[in-house]
Amino acid sequence: MKFGRESSNIEDVRGMGGKGIALGGGGLGMLVVLIAALVCGIDPRQLLDGSVNLPGSQQQQQQQPQQPQNRQSDDDQKKFAASVLGSTEDVWNKILPQQANRRYVEPKLVLFTDSVQSACGNASSATGPFYCPGDQKLYLDFGFFRELEREFKAKGDFAQAYVIAHEVGHHIQNILGTMDKVNRAGNSNQLSVALELQADCYAGVWAYYANQQGLVEAGDFEEALRAASAVGDDSIQKRSQGYVVPDSFTHGSSRERMTWFSKGLQSGDMRQCNTFGR
Repeated sequence: MKFGRESSNIEDVRGMGGKGIALGGGGLGMLVVLIAALVCGIDPRQLLDGSVNLPGSQQQQQQQPQQPQNRQSDDDQKKFAASVLGSTEDVWNKILPQQANRRYVEPKLVLFTDSVQSACGNASSATGPFYCPGDQKLYLDFGFFRELEREFKAKGDFAQAYVIAHEVGHHIQNILGTMDKVNRAGNSNQLSVALELQADCYAGVWAYYANQQGLVEAGDFEEALRAASAVGDDSIQKRSQGYVVPDSFTHGSSRERMTWFSKGLQSGDMRQCNTFGR
């Protein structure tokens, strides 16, 4: 995938001690403490592990700044994610009013490591990329991309772009009220699968227009389809437990995820993404 315009809607909180926040569960109070620490020039990770206190305490210590590792690689990944997000903004700002008569509100993409605090609560990297409707933000740990390639055998930058576009698809559902309807309907695996497959279809719609933007290269669509297949519930269950339990699916089978991504990709029409009536 070629790089395009980079979005400015990026919040990079990597190295901000997310794991400590998750373990402590401090909520708003912890956030206030962390802000105070930053203002005072203290590494929040030291504050969380108790190795240093805020100024005015008896145990105050001098901070020793830590240098981030693999900064160049991290910066490249950040630029890539910002480019993908920028492309989704350009696409949805144009077609959401056209196809759904709704104004697009651009979400934020939060980059984190290990764990993070969102309006939906604490989440670890094991959760994978996710969208929180409470703050209208996408959350991503780049470690998932390494896992996608190593464990799921889904290589390529467009496979990673598909992941981001899928989470943006959930943001579209939030704007349109689809998520609220599903939540009001109660806990249902069938509705959960329909919600996820629709996000896949919306990701395909984005890919259709990304191709028109000139960002798609040879083999990119195949990379996205391999990723969609790799994260199907049946593929994950076979890999993790050796057998498949369809009634427990929450995201859809590999075939379903590929099919709905392809529908969006082939049509460029989000109105073709009615997974609830399938």
